Amino acid sequence: MTPAAVLRGLKPDWLSDPKVWRTEILAGLVVGLALIPEAISFSIIAGVDPAIGLFASFTMAVVISVVGGRRAMISAATGAVALVIAPLNREHGLGYLIAAVILAGVFQIVLGALGVAKLMRFVPRSVMVGFVNALAILIFMAQVPEMHDVPWAVYPLIIGGLALMVFFPKITRVIPAPLVSIVILTVITLAAGIAVPTVGDKGDLPSSLPVPGLPDVPFTLDTLTTIAPYAFAMALVGLMESLMTAKLVDDITDTHSSKTRESIGQGIANIVTGFFGGMGGCAMIGQTMINVKVSGARTRLSTFLAGSFLMVLCIVFGPVVSDIPMAALVAVMVMVSFATFDWHSIAPKTLGRMPAGEIAVMVITVIVVVATHNLAIGVVVGTVTAMVVFARRVARLADVTAVTDPDGGSVVYSVNGELFFAFSNDLVGRFDYAGDPQRVVIDLSAAHIWDASSVAALDAIETKYAQRGKTVEIIGLDDSSAQLHGKLSGELTSH
Repeated sequence: MTPAAVLRGLKPDWLSDPKVWRTEILAGLVVGLALIPEAISFSIIAGVDPAIGLFASFTMAVVISVVGGRRAMISAATGAVALVIAPLNREHGLGYLIAAVILAGVFQIVLGALGVAKLMRFVPRSVMVGFVNALAILIFMAQVPEMHDVPWAVYPLIIGGLALMVFFPKITRVIPAPLVSIVILTVITLAAGIAVPTVGDKGDLPSSLPVPGLPDVPFTLDTLTTIAPYAFAMALVGLMESLMTAKLVDDITDTHSSKTRESIGQGIANIVTGFFGGMGGCAMIGQTMINVKVSGARTRLSTFLAGSFLMVLCIVFGPVVSDIPMAALVAVMVMVSFATFDWHSIAPKTLGRMPAGEIAVMVITVIVVVATHNLAIGVVVGTVTAMVVFARRVARLADVTAVTDPDGGSVVYSVNGELFFAFSNDLVGRFDYAGDPQRVVIDLSAAHIWDASSVAALDAIETKYAQRGKTVEIIGLDDSSAQLHGKLSGELTSH
């Protein structure tokens, strides 16, 4: 086989498909446009110059397109990260913020290498649905300020933008409807001289590429102890949002992604971003939905181009981009929020069939995320709630039945179900210590011991019978239950 043939075999199929190229390029352009006002807004939240957020979005997108584990996912400066590091910037200045971003990247690499991504298996579907719906609500809520106390012309522009995105795909899908909407609304406002808020009103766009350098902080232990808590919080929030977004894109595209590689990739991207003076970031669900769900992108090219177009638009076409009406971008994000929301999850037919516990978990996740504006907190609270609901449900399935021998000399208690902490206290109360005969048999053939609480409960049962001069025999333990019982029995109480 010739070297050229080998290279052709290594080259992805999409590189030779013009349709894929067109989709990826146009998707990258749309996302690049949508990133600009978002990055500027998040810079304001963090209390830094708009260029800091734009540089972060550029470097995050470009780097993650190479090292990330989820193709077509967009990473950039985000509101969640901005909220975490804003206090550090206010109290200690930009240098400390940049140092925290770099340290957060190091933490993410370590967490990724330790397998933190495997924890995603413990996030149930009800939490995932709540996460998605809360995210859609937050995306919509973020647009409300852009529709408050503005010239009346903003409203018809938003409605027109939404109409274009609904009906234009019926004509052709060759060009993404959001891009068409942005271009047409910009032309209308410029041609008609309509005075409405524009991207330029959000802040000045950078006129040059970022330059690498070290953060302006003293390299001392005191600096490390100052930035470490913020860096660790940023690392956790960034990984949580990125892994949840990756899982969502997996479901939408019906493909698998490497969560471990994504975790490590996020760390690398944040380290690079810090050295280029950016404010750090993580996966962006809104822009990812524009890229994957609205524009149909599926490869790393769209992610790379989103960051590249962002800088080109700012540096080369800054005056033109500054004239884009915010109404056009608001319309795009409103459409994204409607497309992101899982409407099927709140349909009466669906709610009628769903267990009450799972509905409660979904609602709690939504409420916490919307109340805190922090997706990570909502996912953690929702997951813990789901675990409590699951534990209660499983504990109710456990049961104890007693059969006394005809001669009255012994009684056999048959225990059925999973024995763990949620059932342990109840288990102790299922026996008739005073009324039972001298010999008591506890049959665990249909049960399994999962934790120390269950072993302690069995010890307590034996102790209560022993105090009355009665003997207890435990039978039917499977191998793992027998091993745990033999290891812990008699060792869990002080003597």
